[in-house]
Amino acid sequence: MASIAPDAGGFNAAKDAPDAVPPHPFWTLTEGRAMFELGAFFATRPLLGTLPKGDGHAVMTLPGFMATNSSTTPMRGLLSQLGYDAHGWDSGRNVRVDNALIARLEGQLTRLHNVSGRKVSLIGWSLGGVLARELAKLHPEKVRLVMSLGSPLSDDRNHTSAKRLFELLNGKEPEPMRNGGFNSLSEAPPVPTTSVLTKTDGVVHWRASVQAEGDHPTENIVVHASHCGLGVNPSVMIAMADRLAQKEGQWAPFRPRLSQRWMFPKFNLG
Repeated sequence: MASIAPDAGGFNAAKDAPDAVPPHPFWTLTEGRAMFELGAFFATRPLLGTLPKGDGHAVMTLPGFMATNSSTTPMRGLLSQLGYDAHGWDSGRNVRVDNALIARLEGQLTRLHNVSGRKVSLIGWSLGGVLARELAKLHPEKVRLVMSLGSPLSDDRNHTSAKRLFELLNGKEPEPMRNGGFNSLSEAPPVPTTSVLTKTDGVVHWRASVQAEGDHPTENIVVHASHCGLGVNPSVMIAMADRLAQKEGQWAPFRPRLSQRWMFPKFNLG
C-alpha cells in the first residue's frame, strides 16, 4: 500500500503521465549548487549528530552513475555516528551495469546479512537507487528497507540527461536486461521503499522518481535540493535517519516535525 504523507510532500504518480523528457536545462546547468549543500552538511553536522539513533543494523550505500564510494563518505560517516554498521559498496566506480556487478552486489548483501544475522537497509543515489531496488527484488528476505535518492524509476531513459553517456557505456540494453531483469523499474520491491526527489533535479526529471502505488509500503519524500547534492543535503539526512530508525516490521509514513516541514515542500504533479 502506498503512503501519501501530505506534510512530507508525498503523492501518487499520475495515471496519465506526460511524455518523458529530461530536466529543464536551467536545472542541469545549475547543478553546481550542490557545493552549497555540501557546505550546509558540514555546517549542520553537530545538529545532524543528534538525529534518532539506530539499532546497529547494517546499511549499504550505492553511489550514482560514474561515482564511487567517496561520494557517500559524508553520509556513511553520519550513519556510523548514529549507530549503524555503515558500508559502501565493493564495486568501484558505478559505470557498467552488467551481470558481474549484480553478482557482486548479491554477494555483498549476502555477506552483510550472514555476518549480522539481520536484514540490511539499502540506500542508493540515482542509478545506485535503481540497483538497490532491483537487488531487493532479488533478495527481499535479506533487505529491511530501500531508500533511493533522485533515482530514475522508469523504463524510459528519456527522463535523464545522462541517457547518451549511459547507453554509450552500457548499450541500449544492458546485460541484465538481456537476461530478463531490469524490465519493470517502476515496480517497487516487496519491502518498505522510500523515494526522495527534488523538483529542481538537473539530471533525472523529478517525475521519473515518483513511486506509483503498489502492494507494499511505499512513499515519496520531496526536498529542496539539486541532484548532485542529494547525498549530503541536510533535509535528506533528516529523512534518512527517521526512516532507518523505525523498528523492523513497524513501518509508518514519514512525518516531519513542525519545525522541519519547510524542508519538505508540497506540490502537485502539474
